[in-house]
Amino acid sequence: MALHHYSFELAQSPDDLKGYFALRQLIFCEEQGLFDDDDADNLDGVAYPIVAIDHEAQPDDRVVGVVRIYEKSPRLWYGGRLGVHPNYRRVGRIGKGLIYKAVTTANTWGCDRFLATVQQQNVRFFQRLHWDSLEEMLLCDRPHHLMEADLAHYPPGNEARPVLPWEVQQVS
Repeated sequence: MALHHYSFELAQSPDDLKGYFALRQLIFCEEQGLFDDDDADNLDGVAYPIVAIDHEAQPDDRVVGVVRIYEKSPRLWYGGRLGVHPNYRRVGRIGKGLIYKAVTTANTWGCDRFLATVQQQNVRFFQRLHWDSLEEMLLCDRPHHLMEADLAHYPPGNEARPVLPWEVQQVS
């Protein structure tokens, strides 16, 4: 089997954003049935989309994983809509890479706490990646856990925080 080269980065190009939303649609609407037609919500206007890119895939298929991060209140960050394309789930490192990129990016941008609501079937995976379950809850009629990342395992980097389109509109 060929060794694929993946990267984990903020989605900024129109093609990567298109792939980001298309993969979310596939996973959360078509596959899991969590949402009827569209999983977009008001958080998409304030969230930073992160994608896993397969650099050996065709341009329309290069987004193979997604997650978004957003600052809910000063220094309190959340991650959400984590998903990996069904054909890439056995790779194992896509989900882990997305989580690492999400938390280290938020930590770089001034995060004191990083939380996520995690579907029940993924809790053990997150625990292996240094996350703690804070409480159980029901979302979309499915069991989830509110979980917190141990920031000591996700060191800050040096990536600059881009201005979101809605921030540009406020400044204008």
